[in-house]
Amino acid sequence: MIDATRGKPNARQVALSEGLLAPISVDELQAYKGADLLNYGGGEGLAEMKALFASILDVQPENVIVGGNSSLTMMFDMVSNLVNTGLWIPGKSKILCPSPGYDRHFTICEHLKLEMITIPMTQDGPDMDKAEEMVKDPNVAGIWCVPIFSNPQGCVYSADTVRRLAEMKTANPNFKILWDNAYAMHHFQGSRQTVPSILAECTKNGYENRPILFTSFSKITIPGAAVSCLAASVSFLDKVIRPRIFTQTIGPDKINQYRHIKMFNNLSDIENHMAKHAEILRPKFKLVDDMFKQCLSKTGATFGSPDGGYFISVDTPPNKAKKVEALCKESGLLITNAGATFPYGKDPNDSNIRFAPTFLSLEQLQQAAEIFCSAVSVAIKT
Repeated sequence: MIDATRGKPNARQVALSEGLLAPISVDELQAYKGADLLNYGGGEGLAEMKALFASILDVQPENVIVGGNSSLTMMFDMVSNLVNTGLWIPGKSKILCPSPGYDRHFTICEHLKLEMITIPMTQDGPDMDKAEEMVKDPNVAGIWCVPIFSNPQGCVYSADTVRRLAEMKTANPNFKILWDNAYAMHHFQGSRQTVPSILAECTKNGYENRPILFTSFSKITIPGAAVSCLAASVSFLDKVIRPRIFTQTIGPDKINQYRHIKMFNNLSDIENHMAKHAEILRPKFKLVDDMFKQCLSKTGATFGSPDGGYFISVDTPPNKAKKVEALCKESGLLITNAGATFPYGKDPNDSNIRFAPTFLSLEQLQQAAEIFCSAVSVAIKT
């Protein structure tokens, strides 16, 4: 079986960060700026790590709290915190889910019994006309956002979309923007994409406590040993986040943070590192794009040609995606479950499929794209 179900970095990408595994002495860790990194403390993260994340998210270091290797853990914990503090109410609060979107966002909401409301995605981000209409309902408590190279379509939010999210009048005073900027550094065509600072825009409009931002080094360095963070206004950190974090832990993995700040001094170092990732990923996305243009254009299916991120989004004619998935499996290719990019796994048109080119070798990817194109062609004819 060829497994193209998830967007994982491949072995060559992970090897770019082999330097993180170099030995570190006890003396080095105990002498770091007068702090013993082998002991307790430092619950918010090392200052240099906070500064690196601040530069990625376009916030200040004082807005950042550093976590473990997974931003998903921080997202789940943050939503749990919103529930535990009564800001969001299971069975009552509704969360806007621009779709196609990230299945793990939807799993968090479903696990915590928060109702999900599907709203369309456009090339500029969420359908803001729809969002602005929905937030008139006081039970609508938040929205998931992947602002740069959205999962799976690879869309980048326009400045106008960011502005409208930041100034949007909501009936719910505790409305939150869950800003998952997982792919902020992950371009492989052209220059790095940026969007206006959601925290700055919200603060300008008097909603400084509205956005909660997340990102990580999971697809920058080593996925199983990365560093993640969340960011929010200082007042929200003080009132909601710090009380929980300092109850949960006496200190994060400072040794892993130290490894990362030895490797990256600033944003420029990260950009140079990501250029090496781009050299590996660019041929893979080009291969798939070329094959899809040659094969899928004849079937009525449409697909994206993103400049970054980890996925290609394919839309078949209605009621064909599940058939394509089944045909792929029969032919030895595993792809993301049809429907996974929508809340509750239910694509109303049964048309969207997320294709993940990153993990496979070029040879495997050639085979996967051939099987996929054939499956689409057969599904549409039957």
